[in-house]
Amino acid sequence: MSTKVDFSKVGFADFQRMAGDANLSRYEKIGFPDTYRKGHEQDIFGDICAKLTNLSRTEMRVLDIGPGCSDLPQYLIDLCAQQGHVLALMDGEEMLAQLPDSDAVSKIDAIFPDCPDFLAQERGCIDVILCYSVLHYVFDEGCVFKFLDHALDLLSPGGQMLIGDIPNVSKRKRFFASDTGIAFHRAFMKTDESPDVQFNVPDTGHIDDAVMFGLVQRARNAGFDAYIVPQGENLPMANRREDILIVRS
Repeated sequence: MSTKVDFSKVGFADFQRMAGDANLSRYEKIGFPDTYRKGHEQDIFGDICAKLTNLSRTEMRVLDIGPGCSDLPQYLIDLCAQQGHVLALMDGEEMLAQLPDSDAVSKIDAIFPDCPDFLAQERGCIDVILCYSVLHYVFDEGCVFKFLDHALDLLSPGGQMLIGDIPNVSKRKRFFASDTGIAFHRAFMKTDESPDVQFNVPDTGHIDDAVMFGLVQRARNAGFDAYIVPQGENLPMANRREDILIVRS
């Protein structure tokens, strides 16, 4: 039986503890109820690959920041082996221990960007950076602009970075203020009441449109192409999360 976890209050340290908890599913270990990820991760990976087109090439250098231990990193490990990529997985030691070892995979026990040796060695050399369902924890416990700046510094010419599955409270509000969102809420909550949505109020502790556009603007000002892109409609949280795609020319 799974241990009850308040997923709204977990942080980096909690994930390392949760990684070794045999009572948690592999989805709960990365901060999701099973219903949000079980049966969806193949579709999620397909959406990732459609955006990170360098993954379809061969002999790329790939970095996954905060891979966790669900199906997604295994899909990436398998794809990288198939395409001859060199893959680095960066996460806490306890989480990395849940993933298989491979000669073509480097496991780096670090919380990005607190990895000075890696940053120095790989500057301008990484062809693909994936950071999925991680940015909101950086927002809570670190500095998103420091995180972004160091990641951009790693990208090779033509390199691509996907900061994926970002919970945007502004997008969430727009959805739940719509007829579709109201119907979704009523069906999910089994209620006749409409969701409580308030615009033009501070959303302390949450990523909003201002943060999303700020990250895009910072990347563009640094000379990169950057875009806010939607998730595929078949993904479980596409109505309230979105991605940022960054490309170095």
